Amino acid sequence: MDSQATVEDVSEPLESSQSLTVATSESARQRRKIAALEEKLQLLESGHTVKQRETNYYMSKGRAIRHVVTLFDNIEDLMCENDRRCELEGEDEDRTLDQDRLQVGYITLNQALPWLHSKTQDMEYEDYSHMLKKLRQGADSARGDDTSKLKSLVADWINRDLKPDFPVNPEDKHCRGFVSDVCGRLLCPTKLDWNSPVVKAGIRDRVDGYVVTEMSWPAFLYEKYTADQENLEEGLFKSTLLLQAFKVIFTSPSSARDVAGDGDAANIIEANRRAKKDVYSSKKVKTHVAQIIKMHTVTPCSIAYVSCQLRFALSSVTSWCSVDGDFDYILFWKNIIDFFERAPGRASQQKVKRLLAWWSRKVFGTSQRAELTEGAKARMSVNALAKQRAQLDDALFDSE
Repeated sequence: MDSQATVEDVSEPLESSQSLTVATSESARQRRKIAALEEKLQLLESGHTVKQRETNYYMSKGRAIRHVVTLFDNIEDLMCENDRRCELEGEDEDRTLDQDRLQVGYITLNQALPWLHSKTQDMEYEDYSHMLKKLRQGADSARGDDTSKLKSLVADWINRDLKPDFPVNPEDKHCRGFVSDVCGRLLCPTKLDWNSPVVKAGIRDRVDGYVVTEMSWPAFLYEKYTADQENLEEGLFKSTLLLQAFKVIFTSPSSARDVAGDGDAANIIEANRRAKKDVYSSKKVKTHVAQIIKMHTVTPCSIAYVSCQLRFALSSVTSWCSVDGDFDYILFWKNIIDFFERAPGRASQQKVKRLLAWWSRKVFGTSQRAELTEGAKARMSVNALAKQRAQLDDALFDSE
């Protein structure tokens, strides 16, 4: 009987699954569940924070693209052109002007974003696509901000400086463009006389011979808004409105008030005076776009960008577009870039160099030190004195 009982006991499981459970309180179990969930949430939030920080970084850096690289080209097109050239290994005799522009844009892009080229080498496709998307968003966001900023400011400048009979409405663009007498004058090709009723009617009705396209330099680009038809380069890209718009976008709205003087010296002296005042008064100066993108000189692309923005601000078009009637902004942008970067001959290249130096002095107060010739340096008193002393020493040596 006992032996049978023993056998029966062995055939049963030593302990049930319930007996293996260590008893814990309900509150303790709930606390552990909460702790595990909090740990998972923390991991998710940390990953989200890193992703958000990365997104913000790309968007911030992307804001420079429209300003100093390209206004209309896609970043992917710039990269594809560089890849195409790498695959050809220099054997590309049939490349087009547009392909050359894309390659110059890619080089400029890497100067503006020096980390971009190396970073894209090792990125997964998903991360690569995310980065490009955020760079594009940052670029277009900056362009939109500038468009909005200039809308009212340009109207204020025109009303204050040109004093039109019918002031430009700072908030309504429908009454700008060639509908407005003052905006029409600034948008009018310099070869046409806007004061002529025939010209006004012809432009407004888009009559043959009066069609306004990107192939005519508009008056708003010229100093005092007029051009010498026998010397169309004189005064081009030196208008007060253009300089004001540039300063608003790249430095600050307040700096746009400092363009009244025609000479460089007056502006630099005034800028220095104001800078010293800000330092001694402990005034906090907001970081501007040029500082953020480490821009110290004015470039052709930045002038082309501001020219397009200013042209849009003067027009009656209410939303950003690449074509306004017969006027193509993409070709307009390219025409300006070509004026600076494809100047024919040394004389034109020297004029372009002087124009860019003029812009840099106007915007940043940059000195002309780099432009000094060896002859000019030799005539300066330090070098002149050194030469006199050497001559005197030679004369004394010869007399002995």
